[in-house]
Amino acid sequence: MISTKDYRLLPDRKTLQTICKAISVLDAIISQEWEYRYYSYNNKWADKEEFCEMRDGSGDQMLILFRQDGCVINGFAHEYDQQDKEKLTQDLPAIFDEFIFGEPVKTIGTTFCLWTTEQKNWQAGQIKSYKDNSKEMLNIFDGDPQTYIDWATEYFEESYIETGIPLDIVTKIYGGQTLTKAMVLSIVEELEDWEQLETDLKEIGYPYNFD
Repeated sequence: MISTKDYRLLPDRKTLQTICKAISVLDAIISQEWEYRYYSYNNKWADKEEFCEMRDGSGDQMLILFRQDGCVINGFAHEYDQQDKEKLTQDLPAIFDEFIFGEPVKTIGTTFCLWTTEQKNWQAGQIKSYKDNSKEMLNIFDGDPQTYIDWATEYFEESYIETGIPLDIVTKIYGGQTLTKAMVLSIVEELEDWEQLETDLKEIGYPYNFD
C-alpha cells in the first residue's frame, strides 16, 4: 500500500491529478454540501497552479499542489507527532517553498511531505518515523476505482443509490469521460441542485454535458 514508507508507489503527477479530479467529482455528486465532502479540487488555485484538498472533519488534512513543473503533497495527521519540518522537507525544490512554508500549510502543520518534478520521481526528505497516517491518506491514489467505492460506501452512509455506487460509472469518471445527467443519476437517486454541481465541475475543471 502507498505510504511514506512506499511512496514510490504513487502514480506520476499527471495520473495523480486525474485521480484527484475524479474523486472530487464523485464527492461533489454524492455530497452537495461542501463541508461534508472529503475531497475537493480547484483548477484555478493560482496562476498555472491547481490544488486538491482532503479533510476528514476530525483534524486530518492533505493538501496537494499541482504545477506544470511538479507536484507536492503535504499531509497532516492530528493524532500523530509532528516530525522536524526542516528534515521532512530537506532538499525540497524551491518552487514549492511558498506553498509548503506559507498559508494555509503553515497553520495546518506537516506530518509528511512528498514531491516530484519533471526531472525526478517522487522524493522525500528525512523521515524519522513512518507513524504518520500516510497509508490511510495516500492509498486512495492507487488508481483503482473500487478503492474509492469501498471508502465512499462507508463514509457517505447510503447517500447514493440503494444498489450501491456503480463501478462502471466510477471507472468512466476515473477515465475522464464527459459527465452526463444519466451518469450522475446512476450514482444518486436525485440531485437537489444541478447548478451547484455545474459550479463544482467548473472549479474542478472536469468536462460535463447536462443537455
